[in-house]
Order: sequence, then structure tokens, then C-alpha cells
Amino acid sequence: MTGDDIDVAANLADVHAAIADAARDAGRKGDDVTLIAVSKTHDAAHILPVLQAGHRVFGENRVQEAETKWPDLKQQFADIELHLIGPLQTNKAKNAVALFDVIQTVDREKLVHVLAKEMTKQDRHPACFVQVNTGEEAQKAGVLPDDTDGLVAVAREAGLNVVGLMCIPPFDEEPSMHFALLRTIAERNGLDRLSMGMSGDFPVAVTFGATHVRVGTAIFGHRAPPPSA
Repeated sequence: MTGDDIDVAANLADVHAAIADAARDAGRKGDDVTLIAVSKTHDAAHILPVLQAGHRVFGENRVQEAETKWPDLKQQFADIELHLIGPLQTNKAKNAVALFDVIQTVDREKLVHVLAKEMTKQDRHPACFVQVNTGEEAQKAGVLPDDTDGLVAVAREAGLNVVGLMCIPPFDEEPSMHFALLRTIAERNGLDRLSMGMSGDFPVAVTFGATHVRVGTAIFGHRAPPPSA
């Protein structure tokens, strides 16, 4: 279904209920898990009902796309928290620092230094997660697990507010081992925030300690395909 024919308020309630169930089973509180509604590819008209349902934390993959909708929405709803959850090119760092409240995809030293410079220049300091390529997939962004400690240290030294780690497990592998690995690396680095789990596996992520889950399709539905020519 598309955003035109689904009840996003009901979907939000269902996702929150699933988070609460998973948290309870793991001996945690559902309130300890932040739901990030992934609004990539959805325009402002589709996002507005989610805002009207009371949700305020959203994720976008691309800086340029986010700039087309979020500045106006942020003026209407001042308490929005916007997360960048897609790969960040250094030439978009200036725009990302200006728009996003959290940058979850810090994954290389060059980006660290560009972000640090921009944050100082703008006097704006979004919280940062280091993205870890737990599956060591060549085509995927993220620092390799063995190199994560070093990048966290570099980011901290550069002045970034590193608050946690993020991962996207390989789609064809059991996610549990990737969630467990991310948790281990985070504990080793004194980080207590874990962004892991999406529409298909967020309950599993919660049982492994996720503090942030990134859910799009289960809330918004699938985006309608473009009309054929």
C-alpha cells in the first residue's frame, strides 16, 4: 500500500507496541528505544499525517532530498529531531550540519575533519554516530569493525559529539550476530547508543540493545511507483 491509503497513526501505534513487546521480553523499557520514522522518498504531504499523529523523530537518506521538505516542516513543528541515516559526501557536510540534528553515518577520517570544521564554523554541533560495516560488504558505507575504535578516537579528538554506533546488516544474513557485534564494539568504546534495526528486524534489534530503530515501510507503506510513460 502507499501513503495515500494507509492509516499512519495505526501503523505508528503498531510499531510502538512491537517495540514495547520486544523491550519487555528483553527486560527493558519500551521508552528506552527511540523510533526513527524513515521518511526518505516520501514528500511533505505524506509526512504531515505522521507529525499530526504526534511523532517527531525522522530519518532521511539524502541531504538534497531532505532540504526540499524539512525546513518548512521544522518551522511548523519546532520540536522535530532529524537524523541523517544515509551516506554523507564531504561536499554536502555544510548542508548536513545546518539541517540535521543527528548525523548517523560518520564513517571515515576525511569526513570527520570536514564535519568538525563545519560545526565550528556554524557553531552547530549535531550528535554523531559512527557507522560500522559489520558485514564488511565492499559496496556498503561504514568503517570496518576492526577500524572502528580508531575512528571513534579520531572523531572524539576532532571534537565531534560521538554518542553511539550505527549498522545496517547484510540483507541476506541473520541480523543477530551483527547487532551483537555492534553492541560489543560500543561497550568497548564507552558508547551507550545503538542505531540498529529496520522494518524487517527491529524487534530483534531491541532484544540486542538497540536504543534507536529506523522504521520506514512499516509506518509509511511503500512509495507508489512513478507513472509509466
